[in-house]
Amino acid sequence: MTNDTRWLARLGIDQGLFTRPQALKVRDSIGTAGDIMSFAQGLIDAGIVTDIERLEKCADLAVTKGERGPPASDPFDDEDESAAPFVQAGPAAAAPRVASDLGAVRPPPASIAMPAPKAPMATGAAPKFDFATLSALSDTAVAVALRKLLKDTVAYGASDLHLSTGARPFIRKNRALAYLSDYVLTAQDSLRLNTALLAEHQKKIFLEKKDLDYALAVSAAERYRVNLMFHKNGAAGAYRMVPATTRTLEDLGYSQHIATLHKLLSYHNGLILITGPVGSGKTTTLASMVAYLNQTRTDHIITVEDPIEVVQVSKGCNVTQREVGPHTKSFASALKGALREDPDVIVIGELRDLETIEMAISASETGHLVIGTMHTSDAATTLNRLLDVFPPAQQTQIRSSVAESLRGIACQRLLPAVDGTLALACEILISNTAIQNLIREGKTTGLRNTMETGVKEGMCLMDNVVFGLWREKKITAETAQMNISNRVLKAKIS
Repeated sequence: MTNDTRWLARLGIDQGLFTRPQALKVRDSIGTAGDIMSFAQGLIDAGIVTDIERLEKCADLAVTKGERGPPASDPFDDEDESAAPFVQAGPAAAAPRVASDLGAVRPPPASIAMPAPKAPMATGAAPKFDFATLSALSDTAVAVALRKLLKDTVAYGASDLHLSTGARPFIRKNRALAYLSDYVLTAQDSLRLNTALLAEHQKKIFLEKKDLDYALAVSAAERYRVNLMFHKNGAAGAYRMVPATTRTLEDLGYSQHIATLHKLLSYHNGLILITGPVGSGKTTTLASMVAYLNQTRTDHIITVEDPIEVVQVSKGCNVTQREVGPHTKSFASALKGALREDPDVIVIGELRDLETIEMAISASETGHLVIGTMHTSDAATTLNRLLDVFPPAQQTQIRSSVAESLRGIACQRLLPAVDGTLALACEILISNTAIQNLIREGKTTGLRNTMETGVKEGMCLMDNVVFGLWREKKITAETAQMNISNRVLKAKIS
């Protein structure tokens, strides 16, 4: 076993995450050549460790210590068993020595923390499961089956899995729907499937409130954003696949605008908005921006998300991630607290109400870089949505504040490409004197003309970008026609 794997076993046992016999059992299943990732994955897959966050912290420290050599007491060596007593698993089993070590690792090196493998490529075969056998399976077997179904969905390259009462199970791949079976889920089938992986307290909340949003961590490298609900027929669940690796902005399709985005992210104060319709990849872009800041700065980044989707391991920056519900009551309360937590960058999962937007603008004016998302389709609509939530009496003041604090807006859409994948189309607004004057005066109808003349500053219009994708033969004429509003450009498409 590698030194860092031995250290993970040593620390995990001392921390009470698992026992020595459990560590030996996983070692035997993966073989003596297994690395730290395989060992951690084995602990999770076997159901031995459910506290993923504590396991990741132990793995962080294990990599650091492994670089200096193996532990003095080897947990996999029978001869060393008497040299240092092993702590049995339990909530009170943590050794003070290890606990202090864990708290001291700030910031961890870039190569730590159970490095997530690259997302598997699509295999060409859709996930398969005999849903008709659900009634004959035990609850444990249903949980195992759902984990495998999720894993197969990721391997197939789909973005979403839907399990709903009164409907056939289906997935979404490249924006298109595909059914997994002709079997129609009954109310009991759907409820069992969608609650199979819930903890008892989560199941209680779901059954009481009839709604539940949470992040599902099947393993360190497999995360899903889940929404559970009840509708007229019964329970339903939507599972969004979270990529195992954070893609760069270039990989997402921003290669032609990378200099513009990097300039926006170089500011140390102000407001940056990432917008687009549902399913346009806003969360992925936001995660890529945080990853870029994490690699290029030495700041304190606080994120507020609902739920946490992409886990950001601290590298150059110290990244503090908070989830609405488990960690804070609301976006607004988290933002209010963040101003007292010495942040340099504040990332808001969604600007959805007056109080949150007001706090975000205030934070951007007081020396923080604030990055947030909104569900809007273009720059003009974004500004109108941002400003119109305020009462008429505040309009003059808030327009002046936004004009001063806004750094830029990136609106994006994912369009079906001719090669069967998705193509990114974007609209970028960069704040300059002309843009600021239009915002102050409430003349957002003039934004389009100003953005057309601001190409040299990095601005671009959605219509022009979509037309360019068609001209490059990346999207079909039909797709271009549907996503262009400019009649002159539409007339040029054939």
